[in-house]
Amino acid sequence: MSSTFINILTPNGLQPAAYTAASLADAVRHEPHDGIYTLTNTFNHGQVLKLDAHFDRLEDSASRIDMPLKLDRPALRAALRQTLEQSGYDDVRFRISIPKATPEQIILSMEPFSGHPTELYAKGVKCITLKPSVARVNPAAKTTGWMHDRDTVAMPAGIFSGILLSENGDLLEGTSNNFYAILNGELRTAGSGVLAGIAQQIIYEVAPAVLPVNRTAANVRDITRFSEAFLSGSSRGIIPLIEIDGILIGDGKPGAITEKLRDVYAAWLESHLEDL
Repeated sequence: MSSTFINILTPNGLQPAAYTAASLADAVRHEPHDGIYTLTNTFNHGQVLKLDAHFDRLEDSASRIDMPLKLDRPALRAALRQTLEQSGYDDVRFRISIPKATPEQIILSMEPFSGHPTELYAKGVKCITLKPSVARVNPAAKTTGWMHDRDTVAMPAGIFSGILLSENGDLLEGTSNNFYAILNGELRTAGSGVLAGIAQQIIYEVAPAVLPVNRTAANVRDITRFSEAFLSGSSRGIIPLIEIDGILIGDGKPGAITEKLRDVYAAWLESHLEDL
Protein backbone atom coordinates (compact mmCIF):
# COMPACT_ATOMS: atom_id res chain seq x y z
CA MET A 1 0.00 0.00 0.00
CA SER A 2 1.35 3.41 -0.97
CA SER A 3 1.51 6.05 1.75
CA THR A 4 3.94 8.33 -0.08
CA PHE A 5 2.59 11.06 -2.33
CA ILE A 6 4.94 11.89 -5.18
CA ASN A 7 4.82 14.66 -7.78
CA ILE A 8 7.32 15.78 -10.39
CA LEU A 9 7.74 19.53 -10.87
CA THR A 10 8.35 20.07 -14.59
CA PRO A 11 8.55 23.18 -16.80
CA ASN A 12 4.90 22.43 -17.60
CA GLY A 13 3.85 22.30 -13.97
CA LEU A 14 3.24 19.45 -11.53
CA GLN A 15 2.83 15.94 -12.85
CA PRO A 16 2.14 12.77 -10.86
CA ALA A 17 5.08 10.36 -10.62
CA ALA A 18 4.91 7.21 -12.74
CA TYR A 19 5.56 5.05 -9.66
CA THR A 20 4.24 4.55 -6.16
CA ALA A 21 6.07 3.82 -2.91
CA ALA A 22 5.18 2.70 0.58
CA SER A 23 7.49 5.23 2.24
CA LEU A 24 10.19 7.78 1.54
CA ALA A 25 12.72 5.00 2.16
CA ASP A 26 10.97 2.77 -0.36
CA ALA A 27 10.85 5.59 -2.92
CA VAL A 28 14.66 5.80 -2.94
CA ARG A 29 14.86 2.84 -5.32
CA HIS A 30 13.02 4.88 -7.97
CA GLU A 31 15.29 7.90 -7.69
CA PRO A 32 18.49 8.61 -9.67
CA HIS A 33 21.93 7.61 -8.41
CA ASP A 34 23.40 10.81 -9.83
CA GLY A 35 21.82 13.93 -8.40
CA ILE A 36 21.16 15.89 -5.22
CA TYR A 37 18.46 15.97 -2.57
CA THR A 38 17.35 17.41 0.73
CA LEU A 39 14.88 16.15 3.31
CA THR A 40 12.94 17.89 6.06
CA ASN A 41 9.44 18.07 7.52
CA THR A 42 6.53 20.39 8.14
CA PHE A 43 5.25 21.57 11.53
CA ASN A 44 1.89 22.81 12.78
CA HIS A 45 -0.12 21.95 9.69
CA GLY A 46 2.25 23.22 7.02
CA GLN A 47 4.95 25.42 8.53
CA VAL A 48 8.62 24.84 7.72
CA LEU A 49 12.00 25.63 9.22
CA LYS A 50 14.94 27.13 7.30
CA LEU A 51 13.58 26.07 3.91
CA ASP A 52 15.76 28.62 2.14
CA ALA A 53 18.78 27.04 3.83
CA HIS A 54 17.72 23.73 2.26
CA PHE A 55 17.47 25.47 -1.11
CA ASP A 56 20.90 27.05 -0.57
CA ARG A 57 22.39 23.64 0.14
CA LEU A 58 20.73 22.13 -2.93
CA GLU A 59 22.36 24.77 -5.12
CA ASP A 60 25.70 24.39 -3.33
CA SER A 61 25.57 20.59 -3.64
CA ALA A 62 24.78 20.94 -7.34
CA SER A 63 27.82 23.15 -7.88
CA ARG A 64 30.03 20.59 -6.14
CA ILE A 65 29.04 17.87 -8.63
CA ASP A 66 29.26 20.18 -11.69
CA MET A 67 25.50 20.34 -12.06
CA PRO A 68 24.14 23.67 -13.32
CA LEU A 69 21.20 24.63 -11.09
CA LYS A 70 19.36 27.80 -10.20
CA LEU A 71 16.16 27.08 -8.32
CA ASP A 72 12.96 29.00 -8.96
CA ARG A 73 12.24 29.21 -5.25
CA PRO A 74 8.74 30.73 -5.40
CA ALA A 75 7.69 28.05 -7.92
CA LEU A 76 9.22 25.29 -5.81
CA ARG A 77 7.49 26.52 -2.65
CA ALA A 78 4.19 26.69 -4.54
CA ALA A 79 4.71 23.15 -5.84
CA LEU A 80 5.39 21.92 -2.31
CA ARG A 81 2.22 23.61 -1.03
CA GLN A 82 0.18 22.11 -3.86
CA THR A 83 1.66 18.64 -3.32
CA LEU A 84 0.93 18.86 0.40
CA GLU A 85 -2.67 19.88 -0.32
CA GLN A 86 -3.12 17.10 -2.89
CA SER A 87 -1.70 14.50 -0.51
CA GLY A 88 -4.45 15.10 2.01
CA TYR A 89 -1.89 14.66 4.80
CA ASP A 90 -1.53 16.89 7.83
CA ASP A 91 2.18 17.25 8.53
CA VAL A 92 4.73 15.41 6.42
CA ARG A 93 8.35 14.51 5.94
CA PHE A 94 9.30 15.50 2.43
CA ARG A 95 12.24 15.01 0.11
CA ILE A 96 13.25 17.17 -2.83
CA SER A 97 15.40 15.19 -5.28
CA ILE A 98 16.91 16.64 -8.45
CA PRO A 99 18.51 14.36 -11.08
CA LYS A 100 21.75 15.64 -12.58
CA ALA A 101 20.71 14.47 -16.05
CA THR A 102 17.32 16.20 -15.91
CA PRO A 103 17.45 19.02 -13.34
CA GLU A 104 14.22 20.43 -14.75
CA GLN A 105 12.42 17.34 -13.35
CA ILE A 106 12.28 17.95 -9.58
CA ILE A 107 10.93 15.02 -7.55
CA LEU A 108 8.75 15.97 -4.58
CA SER A 109 7.99 13.05 -2.24
CA MET A 110 5.92 13.27 0.95
CA GLU A 111 4.88 10.85 3.68
CA PRO A 112 2.75 11.44 6.79
CA PHE A 113 4.79 12.57 9.78
CA SER A 114 3.82 13.04 13.41
CA GLY A 115 7.30 13.09 14.93
CA HIS A 116 9.77 10.45 15.96
CA PRO A 117 9.24 8.02 18.87
CA THR A 118 9.64 9.83 22.19
CA GLU A 119 11.86 7.03 23.50
CA LEU A 120 14.62 8.10 21.08
CA TYR A 121 14.90 11.32 23.07
CA ALA A 122 14.05 9.96 26.52
CA LYS A 123 16.39 6.96 26.41
CA GLY A 124 18.91 7.90 23.73
CA VAL A 125 20.26 5.75 20.91
CA LYS A 126 23.23 3.48 20.20
CA CYS A 127 25.67 3.76 17.30
CA ILE A 128 28.62 1.91 15.86
CA THR A 129 31.63 3.22 13.98
CA LEU A 130 32.09 2.15 10.38
CA LYS A 131 35.28 1.19 8.56
CA PRO A 132 36.98 4.15 6.81
CA SER A 133 36.24 2.37 3.53
CA VAL A 134 32.59 3.36 4.08
CA ALA A 135 32.88 6.97 2.99
CA ARG A 136 31.09 9.71 1.13
CA VAL A 137 32.70 10.41 -2.23
CA ASN A 138 31.89 14.11 -1.96
CA PRO A 139 31.21 14.79 1.74
CA ALA A 140 30.18 18.43 1.36
CA ALA A 141 27.48 17.60 -1.22
CA LYS A 142 24.15 16.00 -0.33
CA THR A 143 23.98 13.54 -3.21
CA THR A 144 21.48 10.89 -4.18
CA GLY A 145 24.44 8.56 -4.75
CA TRP A 146 25.14 8.54 -1.01
CA MET A 147 21.42 8.09 -0.33
CA HIS A 148 21.65 4.83 -2.28
CA ASP A 149 25.08 3.80 -0.95
CA ARG A 150 24.21 4.19 2.72
CA ASP A 151 21.22 1.87 2.28
CA THR A 152 23.67 -0.96 1.54
CA VAL A 153 25.30 -0.54 4.97
CA ALA A 154 23.59 -3.04 7.27
CA MET A 155 23.01 -1.96 10.87
CA PRO A 156 22.88 -4.57 13.66
CA ALA A 157 19.66 -4.83 15.67
CA GLY A 158 19.32 -1.98 18.14
CA ILE A 159 21.78 0.29 16.35
CA PHE A 160 20.37 3.63 15.27
CA SER A 161 23.16 4.79 12.96
CA GLY A 162 26.70 4.21 11.82
CA ILE A 163 29.39 6.86 12.30
CA LEU A 164 31.84 7.53 9.48
CA LEU A 165 35.52 7.64 10.37
CA SER A 166 38.51 9.29 8.77
CA GLU A 167 41.59 7.19 8.06
CA ASN A 168 43.10 8.32 11.38
CA GLY A 169 39.98 7.52 13.40
CA ASP A 170 38.31 10.92 13.60
CA LEU A 171 34.55 10.67 14.19
CA LEU A 172 33.10 12.58 11.23
CA GLU A 173 29.32 12.20 10.91
CA GLY A 174 26.51 9.69 10.96
CA THR A 175 25.18 8.08 7.81
CA SER A 176 22.28 10.56 7.80
CA ASN A 177 23.09 12.97 10.64
CA ASN A 178 25.78 15.13 12.18
CA PHE A 179 27.71 13.83 15.19
CA TYR A 180 28.76 15.70 18.34
CA ALA A 181 30.66 14.78 21.49
CA ILE A 182 31.09 16.69 24.73
CA LEU A 183 34.72 16.32 25.72
CA ASN A 184 36.62 18.32 28.35
CA GLY A 185 33.71 20.76 28.64
CA GLU A 186 33.61 21.51 24.91
CA LEU A 187 31.16 20.59 22.19
CA ARG A 188 33.26 18.80 19.57
CA THR A 189 32.13 18.18 16.00
CA ALA A 190 33.89 17.86 12.67
CA GLY A 191 34.06 21.22 10.90
CA SER A 192 35.27 19.80 7.57
CA GLY A 193 35.04 16.59 5.60
CA VAL A 194 31.32 16.30 6.42
CA LEU A 195 27.99 17.54 5.12
CA ALA A 196 27.03 20.81 6.79
CA GLY A 197 23.65 20.09 8.35
CA ILE A 198 20.68 22.44 8.50
CA ALA A 199 20.00 21.45 12.12
CA GLN A 200 23.71 21.97 12.70
CA GLN A 201 23.34 25.62 11.66
CA ILE A 202 20.90 26.08 14.53
CA ILE A 203 23.18 24.25 16.97
CA TYR A 204 26.10 26.48 16.00
CA GLU A 205 23.90 29.49 16.77
CA VAL A 206 22.46 28.39 20.13
CA ALA A 207 25.17 26.16 21.62
CA PRO A 208 27.76 28.86 22.51
CA ALA A 209 25.38 30.14 25.20
CA VAL A 210 25.55 26.69 26.79
CA LEU A 211 29.18 25.60 26.27
CA PRO A 212 32.17 26.33 24.02
CA VAL A 213 32.02 24.90 20.49
CA ASN A 214 35.16 23.39 18.96
CA ARG A 215 34.79 22.45 15.28
CA THR A 216 37.49 19.82 15.50
CA ALA A 217 36.49 16.18 15.22
CA ALA A 218 36.90 13.96 18.26
CA ASN A 219 38.72 10.66 17.74
CA VAL A 220 37.70 7.07 18.46
CA ARG A 221 40.38 6.91 21.14
CA ASP A 222 38.47 9.65 23.00
CA ILE A 223 35.16 7.76 23.23
CA THR A 224 35.78 6.52 26.77
CA ARG A 225 36.27 10.16 27.84
CA PHE A 226 33.09 11.57 26.32
CA SER A 227 30.78 12.92 28.99
CA GLU A 228 27.89 13.11 26.51
CA ALA A 229 27.24 12.72 22.78
CA PHE A 230 24.37 13.31 20.38
CA LEU A 231 23.28 13.38 16.75
CA SER A 232 21.35 16.03 14.83
CA GLY A 233 19.21 16.12 11.72
CA SER A 234 16.59 18.35 10.12
CA SER A 235 13.57 16.19 10.91
CA ARG A 236 14.96 14.73 14.14
CA GLY A 237 16.45 17.71 15.93
CA ILE A 238 18.89 16.60 18.64
CA ILE A 239 18.93 12.91 19.58
CA PRO A 240 20.98 11.83 22.64
CA LEU A 241 23.62 9.19 21.93
CA ILE A 242 24.31 6.87 24.87
CA GLU A 243 26.61 4.19 23.43
CA ILE A 244 29.23 3.87 20.68
CA ASP A 245 30.69 0.47 19.77
CA GLY A 246 29.34 -0.96 23.01
CA ILE A 247 31.04 1.74 25.09
CA LEU A 248 28.66 3.66 27.35
CA ILE A 249 28.78 7.43 27.07
CA GLY A 250 28.76 8.98 30.54
CA ASP A 251 26.28 7.04 32.67
CA GLY A 252 24.53 5.59 29.62
CA LYS A 253 21.64 8.06 29.82
CA PRO A 254 20.88 11.33 28.02
CA GLY A 255 23.03 13.97 29.67
CA ALA A 256 22.10 17.31 31.23
CA ILE A 257 23.96 19.41 28.65
CA THR A 258 22.34 17.55 25.76
CA GLU A 259 18.95 18.14 27.35
CA LYS A 260 19.74 21.84 27.76
CA LEU A 261 20.75 22.04 24.11
CA ARG A 262 17.51 20.30 23.14
CA ASP A 263 15.59 22.94 25.10
CA VAL A 264 17.32 25.92 23.48
CA TYR A 265 17.09 24.26 20.07
CA ALA A 266 13.34 23.78 20.50
CA ALA A 267 12.89 27.39 21.61
CA TRP A 268 14.82 28.64 18.56
CA LEU A 269 12.74 26.41 16.30
CA GLU A 270 9.42 27.67 17.65
CA SER A 271 10.42 31.31 17.09
CA HIS A 272 11.66 30.75 13.52
CA LEU A 273 8.93 28.66 11.90
CA GLU A 274 7.45 30.12 8.72
CA ASP A 275 4.55 29.25 6.45
CA LEU A 276 5.41 27.04 3.52
